Amino acid sequence: MPTQDDVLGYFSTLSNWGRWGDDDELGTLNHITDDVRLAAARAVRHGRSVSCAWEVAVPEDMERSTTTCPCAADMPGAEHMPAPGFRADRRWGFSSERLGITFHGNTVTHVDSPCHLFWDGTMYNGRSHSLVGAATGSAWAAVTAAANGIITRGVLLDIARVRDVPWLEPGQGVFPDDLEEAERRQGVRVRSGDAVLLRTGYGRVRHEAGETGGFTQAGWHASCLPWLHEREVALIGADTPQDVQPSGYEDVLMPVHAVSLVAMGLWLLDNCDLEMCATTAAELGQWDFHLAVAPVRFAGTSGSPVNPIATF
Repeated sequence: MPTQDDVLGYFSTLSNWGRWGDDDELGTLNHITDDVRLAAARAVRHGRSVSCAWEVAVPEDMERSTTTCPCAADMPGAEHMPAPGFRADRRWGFSSERLGITFHGNTVTHVDSPCHLFWDGTMYNGRSHSLVGAATGSAWAAVTAAANGIITRGVLLDIARVRDVPWLEPGQGVFPDDLEEAERRQGVRVRSGDAVLLRTGYGRVRHEAGETGGFTQAGWHASCLPWLHEREVALIGADTPQDVQPSGYEDVLMPVHAVSLVAMGLWLLDNCDLEMCATTAAELGQWDFHLAVAPVRFAGTSGSPVNPIATF
């Protein structure tokens, strides 16, 4: 078990600063090479796709304003439209929405880009937090660095299944031994460029009983960080917001978030719904798949709501 000093040392020993150049904003997404994407395509053996995201509830998770117009001719200002059809069309209408959403947190499925977190006022690759402004967002390592999408091989490690429990209890951490036991039982091995999705079973809890309150949850223990670095993992996800809580370290509240984003440039996929993915993997006997994550190109933003698609 790493001590707190060990975990604090990860900011140096696991650092990828300068590894891909001083101007790199992709971090571990650099592990996803053309060959890795081609290998991910070969993981499609059944043609079945499943979503790994939660539906965004209205109005609980999202502010929503919907406008409906039964006929184009009834649209406010239609009489001033340059197209004559708008002024007279009585056949077609439309609906449109204005949405507002806070996606960081413990509910919405979203991706974190490296600028989401600072440590000692510094972001990934040594950039100052001052590059993030209230008006313009981040000028460094924003989600738009992944504008071409995150397309790679995904590997589901079902720790609840490995431990033969319906779900991990809040506060239970997942350790490297768990990861390797899952690999052994599932007949899969995590390799360079992979996205690793961690199932604690919390998705089952959420489906059956609804969201739980508080800040105690199962998740990755900080001891997994060297393992993820050694395996050259490109992206990690979980059915919780990643870090086991409490973390066990008084001075590092969320070590997986902090070390991953700031030191490693390891992108995070928070709050996945992995229940259908796990059911499909068990049914097909296949624990790897083609994973597609397409962040919305919000300029200067530290993340994006996403709908990760696993195709077996």
